[in-house]
Amino acid sequence: MRRPAFYSRSPRTPPPAAEQAADLADAAASPDTAGAGGAVQPPLAHAGWQPGRKSFALLLVLCAALVTGGTVWWPRQGKAITQKDIDAAVLRTMQTATLPSPAARAADIIRPSVVRVVGYGTEKATPEAKTQKRGRNMAKGKPPEAPLDGTAPGEVERGVGTGVVIVDKGVILTNLHVVAGAEKIKVTFADGLEAVAVITGVQPENDLAVLQAQKIPDDLIPAAMRSTADLRPGDQVAAVGFPFGIGPSVSAGVVSGLKRSFRSPEGKQELGNLIQFDAAANPGNSGGPLINMDGEVLGIVTAILNPTQQRTFIGIGFAVPIENAASAAGSPPF
Repeated sequence: MRRPAFYSRSPRTPPPAAEQAADLADAAASPDTAGAGGAVQPPLAHAGWQPGRKSFALLLVLCAALVTGGTVWWPRQGKAITQKDIDAAVLRTMQTATLPSPAARAADIIRPSVVRVVGYGTEKATPEAKTQKRGRNMAKGKPPEAPLDGTAPGEVERGVGTGVVIVDKGVILTNLHVVAGAEKIKVTFADGLEAVAVITGVQPENDLAVLQAQKIPDDLIPAAMRSTADLRPGDQVAAVGFPFGIGPSVSAGVVSGLKRSFRSPEGKQELGNLIQFDAAANPGNSGGPLINMDGEVLGIVTAILNPTQQRTFIGIGFAVPIENAASAAGSPPF
């Protein structure tokens, strides 16, 4: 680095002739240099006087100032940063700062693409429908059998589920059982926008439905999808959705197994090639995304296993792999 020029504040040293003339003038004005007759004594008559001595003294002072002040005026070259220094800084940050969990970061990524799906129509009297109704009412602090509010006259909320946007034009994946038989479907986007949606495609063998929202946000963000080809038991996953209609809620766990099969409690349908996971899921999570820690969709949550009639989570959930789910929309991603 080029050092800035240093400019001295001392007066410039006069040439010898000029210096001698100045000394003569000083001597003439000084009483010490005048004799009895008032004659001016030559400067050489002063004891110990030497030409240029003052200038030489000033030069010495200037050099000393440069030597001692250089350490302040001129920047020192910093110490080179080593990998050990970097590792120590990272370790200190990890020990002193509270970092978000991998599941929290993944949920932040997927959240703009998750929608709440509600089907309206004649209320069902099935055990599953009653369980979902009780769960929604209790989540809202209402009596379990209280009538549902927020619906138009003669309109009944039949089921609540989740969907995930896969195309920014408003194409949404969800479960077929969430919207099957609904007279009207409404979706609520992450920014609160509500819109009517219609079914544009179904894949009954995988319990999948494709929705098209009639109105979408200006900045709708589709989810990123990730192949399950390298997915292994033990990999971390998270389920994002609206259990009993509340959310979006996030639960984290791991992949418990692959290529699992599931038969519905009524025995009407059997699903195969499923991802088994242990992230908590309940009625209302159906149709929501199962994601990895990068916020990428691995599958669509479709079922939970519970040998009782409670229809609540006991540690085993199933998701349709995204390869099958995306093909339902007519666009296999891999």
